[in-house]
Order: sequence, then C-alpha cells, then structure tokens
Amino acid sequence: MLYFDYTGIVSGKYVTGEIQALNQEEAAFKLKNEKIIITKLIKSKKKLEVEKKKEKGFDFGSKTKVPTKEVMIFTKQFSTMLKAGLPVLNILIMLEEQITHKNLKRIIGEIKKDLESGIILSKSFEKHPTLFDNIYINLTKAGEASGKLDIFLEKIVLGLEKREKIKSKIKSALFYPATLFTVAISVTIFMLINVVPVFVRMYDGMGVKVPAPTAAIMAMSDFMRNPLGGGLSFILIILFVFIFRYLVKTNYGVRKKWHKFILYMPIFGVLIQKSIFARIALVLGNLNQAGVNLIESIDIAKSITTNTLVIEGLEAIKKGVFSGESLTKLFYREKVFPQTFAQLIAVGEQTGSLDDMFGSIARYYEEEFDVAVANLSSLIEPIMIVFMGITVGGLMVAMYAPIFNVGALMK
Repeated sequence: MLYFDYTGIVSGKYVTGEIQALNQEEAAFKLKNEKIIITKLIKSKKKLEVEKKKEKGFDFGSKTKVPTKEVMIFTKQFSTMLKAGLPVLNILIMLEEQITHKNLKRIIGEIKKDLESGIILSKSFEKHPTLFDNIYINLTKAGEASGKLDIFLEKIVLGLEKREKIKSKIKSALFYPATLFTVAISVTIFMLINVVPVFVRMYDGMGVKVPAPTAAIMAMSDFMRNPLGGGLSFILIILFVFIFRYLVKTNYGVRKKWHKFILYMPIFGVLIQKSIFARIALVLGNLNQAGVNLIESIDIAKSITTNTLVIEGLEAIKKGVFSGESLTKLFYREKVFPQTFAQLIAVGEQTGSLDDMFGSIARYYEEEFDVAVANLSSLIEPIMIVFMGITVGGLMVAMYAPIFNVGALMK
C-alpha cells in the first residue's frame, strides 16, 4: 500500500490529510466517496521512506526475529487478560515481567512506552513489522475501532495456531521420506568408498571381464575416493544450490517456473496448494469481518505466501475488484485457484454472507489438507522402501554380477 498527502474542500472548508491506497487513482476514488473536492494529491515522502526501509528489511526495533510460537503465546495472554477487564497498559507491564524471551521482552517494553506517550496499540505494533504482520495490525485496528479488541486478538491467535499447525504437518510429512532418502544416499556413498574397492581388487586378481553396470559403479567409486573428485562433487553441489537460489531470487522467469513446479509437483504440490488456499480464505474472512475493504484484504492476503503464481493471481483479482467485476468471475478466471474455491465464493456472494463463506472455505481446505497428509503418510512409506531397495539392492547386484558370470562359465 502507498500513502498520499491530500488537500481538498469539503462542505466549504479546506481540509488536509493522509490516505492509504494502492495507487493515485484509488486514492482519488476514496476521497471522492468522502465528498472531498481534491485540490492536491501527492505521494507522502515520509511514508515512502518508511516503505523503502521496510523493503530493505529494516526492523524498526525488532533487530532479531521472535519465533511465531512466542508471538502466539503473547497474543493469547493479552487476549485473556483483556477479556478479564484489565487495562491495556497494565497488561503490557505484567507481560513484560512474565515473558522470558529476550527480544520479545524488549519489544513489549517499547510498545509500553509508546502507549504511555499516547500512541495507540496498532500504531505501536506497526513499528515492529517483522513481528506483527499486516494481518495482525489490521485485525488489531478493527478491534480498537469496534471496542472488541479481545475478540479480534482471539482471531489472530486462531490464525497463528492454524498456520503453525499447517507448518508442523508439512514438516512431519516431509521428515520420513527425507530421512529415508538421506539414509539411502549415505549407504550408497559408504559402499562406493569402502565396499566397492574390495570387489575391484578381487576382480582385478581374477581377471574377470566385468559387465557395463559394474564398470560404471567402479568408475563412480574411483571418482568418489579421489580427493579431487569427491571434493569437487561437494563444491559443485553447493555452488549449484547457491546459483539456483540466487536465480530464483533475482530472475523473474526462473522464480515463476520454480514456484509453478513447487505448486504442481507430484504428491507434495497438493499439500502446498491446500495449505495456501486455507490460509488465504481464513485471512480474507477475518479481514472482511473486521471491516477492512475487499481490495485491501486481498492485498494483505498476498503476504501469506511467497509463491509468485498465487501472488500474481491475487493481484489480478484485486485489480478486477477495483474495476467493479464480480469476485466469483475473477476467481474462476485465475487458474491457480481451483474451481471449488470459486464455486464456494459464488454461494457466498449470492447469499450475502461472504465472510462466513470464506470461513467455510478455510475449514474445507484444512480438512482436505489433513486428508492429504494422512494419504501421503500411507503412500510414501512403500515408495521410499522400494527406492532404498532399488538403490542399495541394485548396487549389490551390479557388484556380484561378475561372480554370477564366472559361476555360469564353470558349469
């Protein structure tokens, strides 16, 4: 979002102020809706400097990241104490004493000082963007405006819990295959370095002609045992990883292709899609319920993922909404979103309960995600066992093949 300084006339009086918008056209549109005759509208220099610092990664007080779990506990305690009727400043004083995480403790102290100097809570949170994201800040603003800060803090906690749950399930789903793959590769390297040379010496002494697969494995063994070969392989792998990461970060074409592969790769792509769609729906539902306009809600929802395809899809939808197009048609048009997503939104638009429908979409994709994780766990085990069998077993068969050939010739 950009910030604009404006000067205008309303009810015969000159007014000045600042407004947030996606671009100058939207800023003008918002001001006209407020019956303001615009005489001047320019980008805010002060806010532009802040945005540039944010893009460069400046932390504004939060020099070190705080784990999401710590933020979640802080928010949950905040909400509980607020519901009990304690004043916000008193809550922060108590939490500053209770919190053990060094960086979070320091940040709470800074927020407390801001409140004592008359700055509202949401503005204090804005000073720590790496700790409190756009979703957190906007829901806090909605809570302050409605006088139901405790309820909106509970929504934030729910969102954080679901995000951590999804991350945890993806990690657990990937842990088993990653472990088996690592074991298989480690065993293969061990055999190439320590076991295959024994067979090589034996076959050299016997003068046996080795088949092509065996010769290839012997060549691989020589390469791995050679300090230059093994070291070179390690350096090349590391170099490839660094170059690839650099290209993904700096080259749009490479990044888009990589993100597309991630989103549609076999087995794991489904998990990633469902987790992203669940979080987008949850964020849109909470922000719309909080009174945040749909365009800004979509803009904020982009921050829940780094996937270029999804971000571009949401950006196109946001532009379409600004142009007055139906949300259902826009979601149908963006192929990155499944038909089910658009169909459920259509029901929400027709019934006038879009907020509730976003909640239903989030629950639907969470359940689909849980089912996908369960199916993956039952599918991946036999696949990895077969992979290990082919890798290690194939290596052993190739090494024993010359012996089998000698036995056949002696008959």
